[in-house]
Formats: sequence, structure tokens, C-alpha cells
Amino acid sequence: MSDRKLHPSTLAVRAQMERTHQMEHSAPLFLTSSFAFNTAEDMRAAFADEVEANIYSRYSNPNVDEFANKMALLEGAEAGFAVASGMAAVSMSFFALLKAGDHLVCCSSMFGGTNTVVTKFLPRFGIEYTLVPAGDITAWEAAIKPNTRMIYLETPTNPQLELIDLEAVGQLAKKHNIIYNVDNCFATPVLQTPVDFGADLVIHSATKWLDGQGRVLGGVIVGKKELIHDIYLFCRNTGPALSPFNSWVLSKSLETLDVRIRRHSENALAIARHFEKHPKLKWIKYPFLPSHPQYEIAIKQMKAGGGIVCFELAGGLESGRKFMDALEILSLTPNLGDSRSIASHPASTTHSKLPLADQLAVGITPGLIRISVGLEHPDDIIYDIEQALEKA
Repeated sequence: MSDRKLHPSTLAVRAQMERTHQMEHSAPLFLTSSFAFNTAEDMRAAFADEVEANIYSRYSNPNVDEFANKMALLEGAEAGFAVASGMAAVSMSFFALLKAGDHLVCCSSMFGGTNTVVTKFLPRFGIEYTLVPAGDITAWEAAIKPNTRMIYLETPTNPQLELIDLEAVGQLAKKHNIIYNVDNCFATPVLQTPVDFGADLVIHSATKWLDGQGRVLGGVIVGKKELIHDIYLFCRNTGPALSPFNSWVLSKSLETLDVRIRRHSENALAIARHFEKHPKLKWIKYPFLPSHPQYEIAIKQMKAGGGIVCFELAGGLESGRKFMDALEILSLTPNLGDSRSIASHPASTTHSKLPLADQLAVGITPGLIRISVGLEHPDDIIYDIEQALEKA
């Protein structure tokens, strides 16, 4: 191939491992736990890291490598490593790079599992943390201490859809020589590439939009080569390995990521516009609605608004339950990023064990509904939400 720089959407389709002697057009599946060597010397050299070779699928596998390398290309990163789930990606990015005595600055509104790791498990290992409001850049800088090792954020946040200025936080990280770690799950590299704004690491739950059909679990971390190498060494010994089959599925899914995300975004914007003035909603949030509090940030760093819409039902907790029960088309499931539209009510499900004050502190209001907008015709999604609102 010539030296021409290919568009990321082309790379997602064309980039794959070298063909075997069978000359297959689609990448083969390497369902093997280990790899063989011709001689004892070959095996010794592989274990000594003198040559690049697959040894054991907990360390590396051609399918896993292909998926991770594709994601690094899409994000514009130097290297990548794939793991068993999105939470494995989050956790490994912390535990591989932070040690006792280090300090983490983190956005207060984030995915529930990440919040648990940060607030419950990191302190067990002597790692401090400070949670800051997503949109307050002054608070981000004020939270930095001499022992701050990493800044972590997600934008848009889950499930409140708050936007964080990637460039502004990136400048802070560079100024204080801090690792800048961004969860890019909601936007995907189709809509946003945090590396362009100074991110050192970018993580994804591949279970969501990257797969796109609710089939497999997976996670991936891409970023600076030396950081990914440290994460690889940690994961190689702790074992959060992604299966070759899931990797093969995810790599094939990336071939359609661009067209899927654009359709998800078109549908979500149509739904957000339709319900913006609905009398049964206190408010509705979508990054590309001008009414969004951080709309200017959204249009600055995103190509479209993504596939998530959230709104607050006027009737609170009980209305949330009634709304969910009245849905006829949308699925009730804790996943998101599926080809099928999904509704969730965090206050009665994922965050129900938290006291009300704690729920409100992280932006989980009683009537909050999160819609993961699928690939159905937008008129049908709108119909289902409309009729459920009438019954709620």
C-alpha cells in the first residue's frame, strides 16, 4: 500500500492481521490457549522477550492484538491493549499505574462501577482520590496536589450527559505532568478523539457501541506506548484476558462502527428535538441540543451528539417505574450501545442501594431516564416513548 494516510473509517474496515498461507479474506479465529515453538531455543527467546512471539493467550493472541491495534489506529494512539470488560479497562488503567501514596483527581459524575472502584477499592491500596464537578475547570486545578499522579474523566458522563472540556483539562495535565486518562465510551472514536486534546490514555467498554449488538463483553485501553506497556505487564500477570472469540467479534464490529454511530446520533437528535418541550418532562439533555448547559463544549470537541438521551420525568421515582413498565418496543436492560433501543431508570435499579442524598450528589435524580437510542426507525422510538409518558 502507498504512503497515503487513510481515513479512520477506512482503517476500521481494512486494517487486520497478515493473511496466513490459506489466503483468507476475513481474519481467521485463533481459538487456542497457547502457542507452540519449533525448538527449545525459540521458546527461551520468546520468554526472554528477545523476539516478538505469541506464548499464551493470557499474554497475547492474534485476534486480541488485531482488535487493540485497530482501536489504537482509530483513536490516533501509539499502542493498545484489550481486556475482558470495560470495568477491567478502567481498573487496570488505575492499578497498573497508581501506587500507595498517589492521588487521583476524578469527575464526580461517572459510571457507577467506576465510582465504586475509585471510592471503595483504591483507598484500600493507599491511593487517595478527589472528586470534582465535571464542568468546573477551576475545581479541577484546585484539586491537584503534589502527589497527584492521574486525572480521570468521562465525557459525556454516564448517565447525566455532562460535558467536560477535554482541551482545558489536557492543558492542566500537561502543566502539572499528570497522566491524563479519558473514558471515551459514550462518544467513540467516530465522534471524539481525546488524544487530539492531550489524553495519555483512552479507555472503552467495548461491550457498548464498539460491539453494537449486545453480544460480547470486552474492554480496551489505548495511549502512549510506555504506559500501555506497563498496563500490559500488569495484565499479563493478573489475568483480565479478553477471549479470542470476543476479540474477533469486536474487530469485525469496528468495520461498521462509523455508519452505526452516525445513525444512532441522527436518531437520538431527532428524539431529543421531539421531546424538548414535552409537558411531562422537567428537562431533557442531549449534547447537540443548544439547550444543553455545555453545548458549546460539545460542538467544539464532538462531531455529533452520540446515541444517549436522558430526561427527568415530572412525577419522580414512581413515574419512572410506570414509564419503564409501559414501554412496548424499548428493552429494559442495564446495557447500552445496542442496535436495539434501551431504557433504564437508575434510581430504581443501578443506584437504588445508595441513599437519596448520595444519589443526588452524583446527579441521579428520582425521575431520571436514560435512553440508549438504537437503529430502529425514529418514528417508532418516538411513538413508544410518547405512549409510555402518557401512562406514567
